[in-house]
This record gives sequence, structure tokens and C-alpha cells, in this order.
Amino acid sequence: MARLLLDFGVPLRAFELDLTLRVERTVALVGPSGAGKTSVLRVVAGLLQPARGGVSLDGTSWNGVPPERRRVGFVFQDYALFPHLSVRANVAYAGPVGDLLDRFRIAHLADARPRDLSGGERQRVALARTLARGPDVLLLDEPLAALDAHTKAEVRHELHELLRALALPTLLVTHDYEDAAALADAVGVLVDGKLRQVASPAELVARPNDAFVASFTGANLLRGSARRGELTEVMLEGGERVFSTDDGEGEVGVVVYPWEISVARARADDSALNVIRGEVGSVVSVGNRVRVRVGPVTAEVTASSAERLGLARGGVAYATFKATGTRLVPL
Repeated sequence: MARLLLDFGVPLRAFELDLTLRVERTVALVGPSGAGKTSVLRVVAGLLQPARGGVSLDGTSWNGVPPERRRVGFVFQDYALFPHLSVRANVAYAGPVGDLLDRFRIAHLADARPRDLSGGERQRVALARTLARGPDVLLLDEPLAALDAHTKAEVRHELHELLRALALPTLLVTHDYEDAAALADAVGVLVDGKLRQVASPAELVARPNDAFVASFTGANLLRGSARRGELTEVMLEGGERVFSTDDGEGEVGVVVYPWEISVARARADDSALNVIRGEVGSVVSVGNRVRVRVGPVTAEVTASSAERLGLARGGVAYATFKATGTRLVPL
């Protein structure tokens, strides 16, 4: 299996991008806008020269190798299709078309122009054109950002299956953690040019290194003061008291994920130690789930539970979660 190694430093306007990363299958870089994600892709493609280090593929350095001689397939956020060319001509511009139109189920669109295609179809054309070049490495810049919510779910699944089948070193960047978790074998959280953590999507959720990683992966993040005991007791800024099986002392971030929180109209008498009473705020449907704000936390419940509890009507509710699902991270 091919191995892409990144080890370089690049001075950017506000900070230095300093990165060491190994890419064998699909790795996603996530982070806020301006974190340096697209600059990483540009270094790999040869469009941005590092001040230190560089990029190598299977031990062969790409330092000094111009972009046109790097076997890199780069799919841009807006797909960068030629508007005056047909689908077939767009793909042929990069190399032999072969069976790519059939493979991407766009053969029936061979004579169409990009303006006549849906977002998902344009992405298939862009990927087919990229593969026509016979790349050794794939670079994807916000591959799903141009799609509407309905199309995104379908295309995300298609892209995941394609990347698995290709088994090429693939580096994608996105600001959407859900996209990264669905597409990549490993996810790196990049902030101000530095990697905060690189791990599988499941490990990032289970063991975030810090408060930023936790909040970026979708967790509730509460601040409080911890005191060790049989369980660690944390007094939150809002005055609530919660417990965690993690060790902690002093100022900490309390991390709990929405799907680990139960919601009720009355205080439950169960094994969950942590109970937060609060006003029902926003109630938002996400697929067949509902995200509801109760005081300082957001919980995720089924649509039927939300309807049964009448959460859309507001009022007071109780959010409960277990100490084992309550993680502590440094602030």
C-alpha cells in the first residue's frame, strides 16, 4: 500500500503551518476556517512551497518536483469543470476516458454541459476527470460543501464506497466533522496550523484530547471546577453539580455528547447521577432525531419522544446523563 508522508513547515499570514502526518488510506483534516487545511493540500500538490521539510511518496521526496509531474488528483471545492466542454470532453482533458463514464454512472450524460448537471453529477464528473489522470494520491477540498442537504447524504455514501475501492492515499479537508467521520479512516483536528489530535472518528469522540476537539466533534462543553473523590465532582459555572468517572482537579471542561443525554418532564429516579434542570430552548429536527436545548446542554432524542414530551411547547425539562458518559478535558 502506498504511503504519503507529510513533514513540513510553511509560514502563513497569521501563524506557521507545522505538520507531520502519514497518509495511507483516507485521512480527513477538519478545523475552523483559516486553520491551514487548504494550504496542506496546496503543499502536497506542489502549489505552495514549504520553508522546511516537504512531502514524500513511498520514500521518494517530491521536493523540487513541479505540480505537473506529481501524480496527484485534486478535486476542488467548486469542481472546476470547464463550462464550455461536455462531460466526456471534461474527463478526456485529463486522460483516457476508458470506462470511467460507466463507472461513475454518467455515460448517459456524456454530451451534457456542466450547467445541465445536478451537484452530485458534477462531483462524479470531477472525480472521473481526476482518475483519468491515473493519480497516485487524491486530494479533496471540501468535497461535499457544494451540495444541498438532501443530495449530500447520497453522495457521501457514494464517495465513501469509491474511496474504499480505490485504496489510494487520500487527503480531504472539510469544516464538517460529520462528513469527515463518514468518509475517513482517520481524522486530524487542525487549529492555527497545528494538529490537536489524529485518531479514528470513534476514538476522537471517546477520548478527545482537549476542549476544542470535544466541541468540534459535536459534544456539549461545560466549564467547572473539579474535586477528586470516589467519583470526580464538578461544580459547573451555572451552579449545577455533576459527577464523572474521569480524574480531574481544578478548572476543567465537562464533555457530554447529545446522544448520551435523556430528557424528561419530571426528575427521573434512575442510575444517572447527573441531572440538569432547565428551560426547553431550541427544538430542531435532524433526520429522524430531534435536538433539544435544555438549559446549558443539547440532547438528542427520537422524534416520537420529543412529540410525547411536548418539547416544542417549551417549559421546564430535566436532562440526565451518567457519570460514565461524562468526560473531563483540560481547558
